[in-house]
Amino acid sequence: MVVQKTGQPPGEAERGPDHPMLWPFAAARLAMDACFWWLERGPVEQGEDELPWTTPGIVALDLATMRLRDCSRTRSGQPALVFAPYALHRALIADFALGHSVMQSLQHGGIDRIYLTDWRSATPDMRYLSIDGYLSDLNVAVDEIGSPVDLVGLCQGGWLSLLYAARFPAKVRRLVLVGAPVDLSVESRLAQFARNAPEIVYDQLVARGGGNVSGEEMLHVWSKRPDRDDIAAALQRDLSDGEGAALLARFDRWNTETLNLPGTYYLQIVNWIFRENRIATGNFTALGRAIDLKDVKVPVFLLVGLDDDVVPAAQALATANLIGTPPAFVAAASEPSNHLGLFMGARTHAHAWPRIAEWLRDDLSGVLARRA
Repeated sequence: MVVQKTGQPPGEAERGPDHPMLWPFAAARLAMDACFWWLERGPVEQGEDELPWTTPGIVALDLATMRLRDCSRTRSGQPALVFAPYALHRALIADFALGHSVMQSLQHGGIDRIYLTDWRSATPDMRYLSIDGYLSDLNVAVDEIGSPVDLVGLCQGGWLSLLYAARFPAKVRRLVLVGAPVDLSVESRLAQFARNAPEIVYDQLVARGGGNVSGEEMLHVWSKRPDRDDIAAALQRDLSDGEGAALLARFDRWNTETLNLPGTYYLQIVNWIFRENRIATGNFTALGRAIDLKDVKVPVFLLVGLDDDVVPAAQALATANLIGTPPAFVAAASEPSNHLGLFMGARTHAHAWPRIAEWLRDDLSGVLARRA
């Protein structure tokens, strides 16, 4: 595997240690004075007062865990399914704005059949939903789309898509993992904090939410809000013009809407994935079957951020050593980007995402056949 840098030379590192994707451990602030991050949030259903989607689409399926958004421009061709992270914010992270949208960049790159997981906020009757429940609904979505699909996993959508690919290898053609935490043995602030935070604070957070994790409470746990420079770094553009002002307002609004998480699902992620590292160590069971990442043998593309303090490049790239994909079919690229910039950054969308789209469209069948 060769890591190629895309875009321009590395720019500034992220401003400070505040990051939006470390939600599993935000509860520890209730017991520990160690604030590393700020949180963004998003609503479950799209109503009249919610931010509109950037890419036109329809709801193809209405499931317990999500709405499957169909943004396809054709009914034929290879389908791609984008797994947005389910981490207290809307799936709009994958479709934020023109020039800042994963969905749009993939479409512009020639991916005409494309779908997105639009996660629902947890209601009281969803409090016992587990990782298995989300994998089950994802399997229904893939069957609706028609397998094999190309999976594009963003952050925590990355480990979920990897689990799915290992559990249903015949249903996945290619796999893209973007800033995805999988092997938490590779040192990072996230891994360190996961080991050190008292387990009881997570249980208490779920108990106070009546069995769910309250997005509203999580927002109030953190007093620091992203400032203008934080948002400019995430969007990778100057915000001083009129368009920048509109993006700033849009980001601020997106950052102040919450999703609740099922308590069972939340505690499984905290304990099984981030504290016990079960996926990387081969001790994870999904839908009744032990998961072996060596069963993932499809071509894989890893996109990492050089300035990503949430999922450092070394941690994101370590996934290549866990899967069964031959090294010749593991592509990797790095961007001078913080974590959010991998999904929202204008520079990343100008350089890295067109390459991902091209990789998804490339015909590797001849090379694969020669190696079979």
